[in-house]
Amino acid sequence: MTDTLVDARPISGSSSRTQRAIREVLDGRRRGLRAFLPMAGPAVIASIAYIDPGNYATNIQAGAKYGYGLLWVVVLANLIAMLFQALSAKLGIVTGRNLAEVCREQLPRPLVIGMWIVSEIAAMTTDLAEFLGGAIGLSLLFHLPLFWGMVVTGIVTYGLLTFERHGFRPLELIIGALVAIISLCYLIEMFIVPVDWASAAYHTVMPQLQNAAAITIAVGIIGATVMPHAIYLHSGLTQARMPVETDADRRKILKFSNREVVIALTLAGAVNMAMVIMASGAFHQGHSDVAEIETAYHTLTPLLGAGAATIFLISLLASGVSSSAVGTMAGQMIMQGFVGFRIPVLIRRLVTMIPAFVVVGLGVNSTNALIISQVVLSLALPVPMIALLIFTQRRDIMGNFANGLVVQIAAWVGTALVLSLNIILLLQTFGIPVPLLG
Repeated sequence: MTDTLVDARPISGSSSRTQRAIREVLDGRRRGLRAFLPMAGPAVIASIAYIDPGNYATNIQAGAKYGYGLLWVVVLANLIAMLFQALSAKLGIVTGRNLAEVCREQLPRPLVIGMWIVSEIAAMTTDLAEFLGGAIGLSLLFHLPLFWGMVVTGIVTYGLLTFERHGFRPLELIIGALVAIISLCYLIEMFIVPVDWASAAYHTVMPQLQNAAAITIAVGIIGATVMPHAIYLHSGLTQARMPVETDADRRKILKFSNREVVIALTLAGAVNMAMVIMASGAFHQGHSDVAEIETAYHTLTPLLGAGAATIFLISLLASGVSSSAVGTMAGQMIMQGFVGFRIPVLIRRLVTMIPAFVVVGLGVNSTNALIISQVVLSLALPVPMIALLIFTQRRDIMGNFANGLVVQIAAWVGTALVLSLNIILLLQTFGIPVPLLG
């Protein structure tokens, strides 16, 4: 078996206790909530990709322009995300290797190098956008110049990443706490913003697209939901968290993993829905042109008070810091998996920060930078999606855990949908007319 990112780290007391608890679960000595808690962690970390700063602008624009009308799109995107994160986790659990490592073992060397370059660019672009999002939140919250917001964000995210050297559990707990902060912020917002719950419930299950512009936003929501780095990362987070040798243990871990994916991504989906609902309640009537994070903050203050605006920024800051740390982890895992090379996390953090400083120094609008990042992700997305589906359906790799016919059909349909929407997103970004979209 190849060396893994997880194996390269020492196991701290917290992580070793978690492994002992997992063994008790597998042996049947823990049940109920006491069994679920030590098994949870990987999907919580992966879920950050679905509530990162890139989601904020899209969801704000959706709610401001169309009220609750696009909530059903958020639900659809979340269901697709659940399927792919579950498959990624399964690959790591069953094979003991992450997706990048499996690519290196199974594919020709030139193709592996090409996939690594594309995936590395995607991971760095994602990290850059998330880093910018955290810096925006910090600069607005504490009235700092964006430059110093970026400096502080870089220091904080590096501080988070240092916990990784102590094993997997400390970072899982920290990221879980930040997810809880984001969720709590939006729960509070739901009590501040006026909400028509009946209408919100209706549009959650009733597909509706008011015009061609609504299709464009829907494309943005779905097309940027399945994140390349999250697909790679989830397989790495599960690959050696608890070494197993029997298929019976693998089945038990898979059962818990699938439950965690559903719970973690349901929570992430609920946060995304709350973003749309908040934007609808705050901006739809009278401020439907709000489309940027900074504009949303400055508009919230006179409409709903400084408290609502501050809560919004706290959630953005937690999202940016946590997703930036997770993005750096994913980039490290991609590099080591594809080419077997690992660099110090400080250097990797600096490599990602430098382009962000260049972007800001050139005067590029931060929201535009987030949009450009989504274009890059759209270009890179087919690489991990298609590779994951091919590998998880092969019995020589997955054995008895290879995808069944129903799962395989659902996964390929989801792939076709997401990739088609990404193509539409790219065409629109480059000003190429798309039939039926006006």
